[in-house]
This record gives sequence, C-alpha cells and structure tokens, in this order.
Amino acid sequence: MIKSIFDSYGTPILVTIFVMLFFLESKFQLRKRVQSRWKRIFINFIVSIPAFALLRLLFIPLIIWLAVKNQTWHIGLNYLFAAPIAIKSVIAFLLLDYCNYIWHILLHKLPALWRFHLVHHTDLDLDITTAFRFHFGEMIGSVFFRGAAIVLIGVSPVIVIIYEITFEAATLFHHSNIKLPFRFEKALNKLIVTPRMHGIHHSMIKKETDSNYSIIFSFWDKIHKTAILLIHQNEIVTGVPSYAHEKELTIVNLLKLPFTKIRQWKETKADR
Repeated sequence: MIKSIFDSYGTPILVTIFVMLFFLESKFQLRKRVQSRWKRIFINFIVSIPAFALLRLLFIPLIIWLAVKNQTWHIGLNYLFAAPIAIKSVIAFLLLDYCNYIWHILLHKLPALWRFHLVHHTDLDLDITTAFRFHFGEMIGSVFFRGAAIVLIGVSPVIVIIYEITFEAATLFHHSNIKLPFRFEKALNKLIVTPRMHGIHHSMIKKETDSNYSIIFSFWDKIHKTAILLIHQNEIVTGVPSYAHEKELTIVNLLKLPFTKIRQWKETKADR
C-alpha cells in the first residue's frame, strides 16, 4: 500500500509541488531574505536527512500498520457508529488535522518537545526549505502521538496515506515565501493555512509565535482563538531571539541543540 500509493503517487506529487513553489517563490518573493538562500538550502537539507529517513522507514510504515491492524481491533470513534464510508473518511480526515493542531501546540508548550521543535524555528528566513528543517527527535515523538490519534479516531489505511500526502503538501505551501495576490490569499485563508498566516507563526515576537498552529485547515485557530492575522509581512522578524546569530546555527549545532541547555526566550518590546 505504501509503495503503490505513497511512493508511486504521493512522492511525485510532492516533488512537483516543491519544484513549482521553489520556482514561484524565486520570482514572487513575499518576505525579504536575510541569509544566503543556497547556504540555507544546504543546511536545511542536511539537517532534514535523519528526519526524512525516519519518516519513510519508521513513521509511515508504523502508522499504516496501526491503521491496518485497527481494522481487526475495531478501536476508535469511527467504529462506534454506522455511516457511509465517505462520511467516515471526511470525519477521520478532519479529526487527524485537528489532532495535528493540538500536537503543534504541545510542541510549543511542553519543554521536552519544544527543545526539538526549536530547531525548526531557529531558521532566520522562512521559505519552502524550512518545511524540511525538522529534528529527527521530533519525528520520533510524533510517531506516538499521531499513531495514537489514528487508532482513537479509527482511520482507514487509505485515509491515513491520503492525509499524510496532503499534510506534507500543505506544509510545503504554507512555509513557502511566495507572494500571492492579497485578495486571493485572504479568500484562501478562510479555509486553509497560507504563507502569510504561517509567516506570523515564525515571528520573534512570542505572542505571534504562540499563534497560527493549524496545519491544513485554518479554522482550528479561529475556533480556539489562537489566530493572529493582521500583521504586515515586512514587520515580521523570523527566528528565535535567543538563537539569532547565524554563525552558531550550523548543521552540527542544530542536530545537537535539543540535547543542550535550552536558552530562555528573550523578550522584545512587543512582548512587554
């Protein structure tokens, strides 16, 4: 199932989306860059290799295995009521995304998880390569949370794969530095997370970082009042204040960062 769907269809789709967005953000830039693009591409790619390996060799196989096994166990919400497969599929897809909204909040609020997610936020620019900049430790943690969500919701294996492909595509899109027509993006943002919305989440101002946690659908933030939207992109300084020196954000330092003493978030005037 993984080879026939994720590898045969998902991977080519995601590669195509990446190439398109990479080209578009080169031509239509939303935020002004502060670092060398190609240097960041190299750093983010190397840092992502262990996480990508775990994604394909551990995370995807395990969550699919759980979904397949659960068809025998019959655990979870979708096994508690009778409904057409289409309705159950929509419910499962929405609840998976809601669980990832909660997981994202936990990554920020729990110190043990933040030390891994911090690697992602230390990027001093925000573009499509930031979507790769995740520490492998965060990937391991997500196996347990998202695996449990799949069982408790009662998600079918096919929906698990479809959601994961959509999740990866959405992550590429909202991390991209592409400048969309404002009215179009505003309309699009009523349903899904867009580059302007997620750009605020990567701000050095704490209250802005602690907002806009949604992954695919933007309405989770609006429902829970964690959305901040009225920030001009030119006003955003990307990164984490206590890790704002480019010279120390090397590949080696980023990989070992979660296992060091984590610095407190430096307050800015806006935080006060």
